[in-house]
Amino acid sequence: MIATMTSKGQATFPKAVRQSLSLHSGDKLDFVLRDDGVMEVIPLKQPVLKLKGILPKPAKAVTIKQMNKAIEKGARGSFPENDSLR
Repeated sequence: MIATMTSKGQATFPKAVRQSLSLHSGDKLDFVLRDDGVMEVIPLKQPVLKLKGILPKPAKAVTIKQMNKAIEKGARGSFPENDSLR
């Protein structure tokens, strides 16, 4: 599919693309230029359910106490002078 850019730098996405991406007037898009010169267009609106399953499940469950300890450790940083705090 081809679109033509106007003198103002605007282009209209072909109808098939808009329908495929469920794009509507006012939707936001992210344009990402990859190192290989390919441009990716990413719609910034997606139903939250589309995110389900994109992250791998952890191998082992983590408790809230363990999470808080990791957050605390990260906030202190990993500097040698902080070793006595661990």
